[in-house]
Amino acid sequence: MPAMSATRLKWAIPYLYLSPFLVLFAVFGLFPLAFSLFLAFQSWDPIQGFEAMTFVGLANFSFTLGDAWFWKSLGNTLWLAVVSGVPQHLVAIPLACFIQNRLGRIRNAAVGVYFLPYITSTVAIAIMFTAILSTDFGALNQVLAALRSLPILSNLLPAEHIDWLGNPATIKPAVAFVVFWRYVGFNTVLYLGALQTIPAEVYEAARMDGASERQQFWKITLPLLKPLMYFGVTLSVIGGLQLFEEPFILTGGRGGTDQAGMTTAMYMFKTAFEFNDFGVASAISWILFAVVVALTMLSNWLFRDRTTPRKHKEAQP
Repeated sequence: MPAMSATRLKWAIPYLYLSPFLVLFAVFGLFPLAFSLFLAFQSWDPIQGFEAMTFVGLANFSFTLGDAWFWKSLGNTLWLAVVSGVPQHLVAIPLACFIQNRLGRIRNAAVGVYFLPYITSTVAIAIMFTAILSTDFGALNQVLAALRSLPILSNLLPAEHIDWLGNPATIKPAVAFVVFWRYVGFNTVLYLGALQTIPAEVYEAARMDGASERQQFWKITLPLLKPLMYFGVTLSVIGGLQLFEEPFILTGGRGGTDQAGMTTAMYMFKTAFEFNDFGVASAISWILFAVVVALTMLSNWLFRDRTTPRKHKEAQP
């Protein structure tokens, strides 16, 4: 019996050390997910208490899929995810190569400067750009006004100040630029770390064979960066589809004129805390989750290795 007790104690000790994490994960991770899935099939106004909760089946999902504002918010979200996400990687990869090959001793300082927007508070960044994009006194409109005084540019620039955050045509580009500005440094650091893992002997052998820098970039750097490109694009897809803070603060929490800057996460927040319909809000969250999974699988298909030959079955005699 003592030997059996000692064996059981030895088996239980690792789980005892893991128990704080498991308890916190169960309370703040699994329970909210399970409760959200449960709410997606309920009609519930939290002000009336749990007694007002009513099972409605798939009614919340059918209502959401037939809601024109949901599709508008999803279209805004996809637009922002593509327009702000794709340029991040198109800029971050050559920028990381430039920092790696050209900056030398000041490389670490440059990395710190580019990474600074990512670690800065999202609220502070959004408030700063709200001031920059202000219609009457914003720095951007003041710069455009100064350029407008030049004869060569007077006919090319608008005669009046641009309402960047009030015009439906400029809200999404303004939000996309803020998101791009914040996360391009993060992706640059990711690619810079991956570049430092590529053996220098590979480039030396390519130079000895007469390969130019452009050929080295296309034939060596990009293929070896492909696994991290998949990781970075996946993070951009997930983050872009969950975009909330930047458009929420830049548009004053209302989505802007004609809801041009309202993302799906903002619409879900509004449905839950303004319309007090937590059932529909939960359904929106799970539909958004399905979209994230679908686009992640699409990126996995786009980045899969197509160079490995397929295995053919041996011919039967």
